[in-house]
Amino acid sequence: MPAPSVTMYTTSWCGYCVRLKRLLDRADIDFAEVNIEYDEAAVELVMRVNGGNQTVPTLVFRDGSALTNPTIDQVKDKLAA
Repeated sequence: MPAPSVTMYTTSWCGYCVRLKRLLDRADIDFAEVNIEYDEAAVELVMRVNGGNQTVPTLVFRDGSALTNPTIDQVKDKLAA
């Protein structure tokens, strides 16, 4: 099974995360979800990407690039590039 197109870092209380997950599912974009509330390494990654902030959703793509709180169109554009 191939690796997902993107890894989405979330929390259980993030409404933006819930919305983006729904939109990714509708767009048939495969993703892995990592809840930073339970993964210290994920917290560190999210903080490194976001200038010390624990901002979610943070998406990390196969090429190592990241988007923070992106729109579904931004995700689609990044995957198409």
